[in-house]
Amino acid sequence: MQADTAGAAESEYADDAIWREAHVSALWRSTVAHREKMAEPAHIWRWRQMEPLIDRAIEATGMAAAERRVLNLANPCFSSGDTTTRNLTGGLQVLLPGEAARPHRHSMNALRFVMQGSGAVTVVDGRRCAMEEGDFLLTPGGCWHEHRHEGQGRIVWFDALDVPLHRHLGTADFQHGPAPARSEMPGDEVCVVPNVVPEGLPPADHSPVFRYPWAWVKQALQFAPFAADGSRRVRYVNPLTGGPVMSLIDCSVMELEPGRPTLPVRSSAESIGVVVEGEGRSRIGDDVLEWREKDILTLPKGVWITHDAAARSRLFLVSDREILRRLGLLSEKIDGETAGTNGGEAQ
Repeated sequence: MQADTAGAAESEYADDAIWREAHVSALWRSTVAHREKMAEPAHIWRWRQMEPLIDRAIEATGMAAAERRVLNLANPCFSSGDTTTRNLTGGLQVLLPGEAARPHRHSMNALRFVMQGSGAVTVVDGRRCAMEEGDFLLTPGGCWHEHRHEGQGRIVWFDALDVPLHRHLGTADFQHGPAPARSEMPGDEVCVVPNVVPEGLPPADHSPVFRYPWAWVKQALQFAPFAADGSRRVRYVNPLTGGPVMSLIDCSVMELEPGRPTLPVRSSAESIGVVVEGEGRSRIGDDVLEWREKDILTLPKGVWITHDAAARSRLFLVSDREILRRLGLLSEKIDGETAGTNGGEAQ
């Protein structure tokens, strides 16, 4: 019996060499396709640690030498130094008064959420968008954009892009400026009247609104009912379609009340959360993360997640949910009951 076993092993090794030479592999000998993948642990970048690093980044490079002064949020779960979740890259970008980041465009969708400071502008396809604390700005894939700081004091914002997805698909493309001259575009004000939108706007797979002020969000949260998990949630939408602001990225704000922990939620989508206000803790699978204002944390897929605020708290959330919804792979559950699967609209 031992001789038979040894002979079979030698035959398999010989076959391995033959298959490698022919660049094929034996599926029946692989366990990768059937192995259950473990969920990545959550990770948090604490502002008290990030703020000194932002100061060092300012000392380390000026804008004349840098395309962008950005600290990428490199999740230790992934080998790439600019991957924050499986499909999203997050970062902290900083400008000083008088500085500018040169124009460029890329196939990747990008967004900005202002965490500290004011007085800067982002120019998107020729449209000037003010940047004030709490504002959310779009720079959709293919749109020319640049940043200028025309105010006082430094400004820091959170960047998020779908870079890892484009890298995996082989669709990542980048083009330096200068941006071509463009005819004047309608401003964001054409869509500021609730429930009324103009006709004749050019078709696009992103919102015609490039800047969503924080004041809009606070007003919307005042009237938002409690969601199924016990939080209040408002979603940034394309006013022409009611869908996400960009074709592959979904963004929202979650408000948590003290003494009202959320019900457990599990999703096949992953999110990055920026703590805009407040403090509290989140149980993410087996991990418990304490967080406070300006901390940034990941919310991995496939684990039960609950939030418990010590004071009224608001978190800005960016998610790859829309990618999975479009592919029919979205699955979301609340407290063990299915809330939305395969394209469902659970919030």
